[in-house]
Amino acid sequence: MRIDTHLYAGYTPPGVYDSLLAKVITWGEDRAEALARMQRALNECIITGVTTTMPFQLDLLSDPVFQRGECDLSFLPALMQRRKG
Repeated sequence: MRIDTHLYAGYTPPGVYDSLLAKVITWGEDRAEALARMQRALNECIITGVTTTMPFQLDLLSDPVFQRGECDLSFLPALMQRRKG
């Protein structure tokens, strides 16, 4: 796993901040291993004080269509709609 970020313990983002707080990269012997590592990394990540997209990313990582790599341009809007419903 690799994390690129400017965050540190005790850091508070200013009122106006770049929404990219961190970039997390994982890899594995295959797609399933890389996705499992990403799920673990996101589950172990703790960011407080601001709303993050981590819950959405975890939903994305657990979706069977995404896991199989069978996504197209309609996939994300459909996933977002399912999350609302």
